[in-house]
Amino acid sequence: MIKKRKIPYHLDDPRTSIYHREIILNTLFLKKIYLQWYNEFKKEYDKNSQGKYLELGSGGGFLKEILPNIITSDILPLPYVDMQINAEQLPFEEESLNSIFLLNVFHHIPKPFVFLKEAQRTLKKNGTLIMIEPANTPFSRFIYKGFHHEPFDEEGTLFIDEGKPLSHSNQALPYIYFIREKKYFSENFPRLKLLEIRYHTALLYLLSGGVSYYPFVPSFSFSFFQSIEKLLSLFQKSTALFQTIIIQKQ
Repeated sequence: MIKKRKIPYHLDDPRTSIYHREIILNTLFLKKIYLQWYNEFKKEYDKNSQGKYLELGSGGGFLKEILPNIITSDILPLPYVDMQINAEQLPFEEESLNSIFLLNVFHHIPKPFVFLKEAQRTLKKNGTLIMIEPANTPFSRFIYKGFHHEPFDEEGTLFIDEGKPLSHSNQALPYIYFIREKKYFSENFPRLKLLEIRYHTALLYLLSGGVSYYPFVPSFSFSFFQSIEKLLSLFQKSTALFQTIIIQKQ
């Protein structure tokens, strides 16, 4: 049975992010997915845990519980993040950050090209920009276009409307910047090198219900479905809902 959660606030209300945080922390199946995603960031963080790391758009997440020295931030005033930051105006000195981490944030930034300039400016040499974002696959287009509240327009422009930090988005922006307009990216951000795009998470997130629905399966079944997910790994370019994008400053 499909059971939708009733969230009593508008999507752009800071209380919604706080509500999402409670859902993530108290839904074991979903929390395990976040832990898998956070491990992508932890691999980089563990190379130098005393470095300066920034998470943009911390939202309802709990990355600081995993990486205690990270600077958490959000465009909204949230009580549990370190800083309120606009991704297009990073308040950091040139070449001061070891890494910038984003989880489902890039596709909400109105002018991603401005953010990429800021990332190029603030990252140290060999510093990394690591983001986990919606993927553009046949299955993801079916899900995102048919069942998700955020738009997915792979023919869209390089920017989106400003003003509403969560409800304004285009989930296809990562595809647009790093695949469709890869030449634009390389020409305009010469010090940012795209190292890897890795597709993943075809099944687990759907079964978790995300933050909009209650889980479709019990939490104890996570390992079983994780095994099925691994079997799907050969077909991720067709089935994945998400992708990890790793960019390094030269």
